[in-house]
Amino acid sequence: MAEKKNILTYEGLKALEDELQDLKLNKRQQVAIKIREAREQGDLSENAEYDAAKDEQRDIELRIEEIDKILKNAIVVDEEDVDPDAISIGCTVTLKDIEFDEEMVYKIVGSTEADCLNGKISNESPVGIALIGSKEGDKIEVETPSGEMVQYEIISITRTTSE
Repeated sequence: MAEKKNILTYEGLKALEDELQDLKLNKRQQVAIKIREAREQGDLSENAEYDAAKDEQRDIELRIEEIDKILKNAIVVDEEDVDPDAISIGCTVTLKDIEFDEEMVYKIVGSTEADCLNGKISNESPVGIALIGSKEGDKIEVETPSGEMVQYEIISITRTTSE
């Protein structure tokens, strides 16, 4: 079975590459020191520091493996290949909830980067699906998990430029 492709923005790609480098160059070395220091304390069978360091080492290696897998299957959205007037991955969108007359700002990202607490929504989320391809001034309708329909008006679209 083919692995899922991970859609990333340039910003998301850079963040994952930076995290991977930090894990490989810094965190691995730090945990190796912790393990060595814990071993020097003697009996490992009841050494909580040793157990904690080994757990941390396992977590680091799992995260490295996870990031490697994400990067291996990454597709980076190129701003040159998208309609500059329509919403696509990488855009920051200001929406107005028509019913409550409230504005909200979201950045559309791939599911790997999604973080709703920081205003990053997935292109695969109900709102993300409704937004992709829409233009400034459009009104969209999104079905909530409870089955209600919510209407939004697209106030503005901004693009972050890649380096």
